[in-house]
Amino acid sequence: MIEVLIDRRGPLLCALAVEAGEIGLLQVDHTDRPSLFGSIHRGRVQRIVAGMSAAIVEIDTGVGLLGLGDIRSPEGRLRRADGVAPRIGQALRPGQPVLVQVKADGVGAKGPVLTMDITLPGRFLVRAPRASGIVLSRRLAQGDAKTRLRRQIEQIVTGGGWIVRAGAAAADPAVLAAEAEALELAWHAIEGAAMAGDAICRLCDGPAAPQRLLLDLGVRRPTAIRVGSSVGDADLRAWCQDQAIDLVSVLVPAEPSVIERIDFDGLLAGLLRRVVPLSGGGWLAIDRTEALTVIDVNGGERPQPVEVNLAAAVEIARQLRLRNIAGIIIVDFINLAKPAERQYLLERFASACADDAAATDIYGMSRLGLVEMTRARRGPPLSDLLEGADLP
Repeated sequence: MIEVLIDRRGPLLCALAVEAGEIGLLQVDHTDRPSLFGSIHRGRVQRIVAGMSAAIVEIDTGVGLLGLGDIRSPEGRLRRADGVAPRIGQALRPGQPVLVQVKADGVGAKGPVLTMDITLPGRFLVRAPRASGIVLSRRLAQGDAKTRLRRQIEQIVTGGGWIVRAGAAAADPAVLAAEAEALELAWHAIEGAAMAGDAICRLCDGPAAPQRLLLDLGVRRPTAIRVGSSVGDADLRAWCQDQAIDLVSVLVPAEPSVIERIDFDGLLAGLLRRVVPLSGGGWLAIDRTEALTVIDVNGGERPQPVEVNLAAAVEIARQLRLRNIAGIIIVDFINLAKPAERQYLLERFASACADDAAATDIYGMSRLGLVEMTRARRGPPLSDLLEGADLP
């Protein structure tokens, strides 16, 4: 049973998924420092940086970086007649208008990372108009069930440019069809607005914290969605009626305060601490630097290495989601002498990270016993959002 709580806390718009008394997902927006993640812009190429194979693109909030690998035409990836990708100077020119989406917020003095590979996410489907065909999630097992799902999607959508999430296999066909129609209509509206002029402007905001959380839940339908009166339920109700009709029935009318149902201030304080205790003993030490994040697993006195490491694997996956830690991550588990134990730990860690909506890649254990991984950047880390926030 999952309950979603949406409320304001000072300058923060917070959305939480609570399951068995534990926070499983958290999305936060800062009203004074809004994220650009997922927003779509009509921009203009300011200059070409050949040494980086990238272009500096001006958008309505400043400038962002568009790499060669993220350049698309309406037909998809750019290719020369000989099949080779063109150089950046052949693909774009200064002054050229471009339709771009923010795929990662800026960090420090760096501007946002942009892409021309536009995607409109739903809970079960993703509209990718610059892609071709229908791509099914790698998490879906091969076999007759996957074949049936592909045929079902082919009957629902028109043409290519669709990504099918794993949760679609368990979704109601009517809900899938309604979502596909809503995403297609949204893309047509954005495309029409983009073609209506060439001035730099924002065409579409990215999903807000409540919508991002519901998208991340996917097929895990909450039993109740409770919204604080300071937020109001009108926008979310309209979004559900448009893109998630099955959630309208669990959307509870706005209440005076829903954040008080949990120790939210205590939760935020815990997510800012360097040390995280583990169930059964031991703890994690999380240190973030500009280049990467290092997580050290400690077992305390007389540790049971296997048990502590397995508990740490689950908690690390949870902390990465809640803190929105991204980029390069190094995990120093307690040393395990047996290769079979190390392999089992890696498999359990990969399983714990599998449900993360942000793409994660685990590259194995180094010769020094360090697990190397990356997690896609989807927005500012929680620590940045809470920095200087004047909470009640």
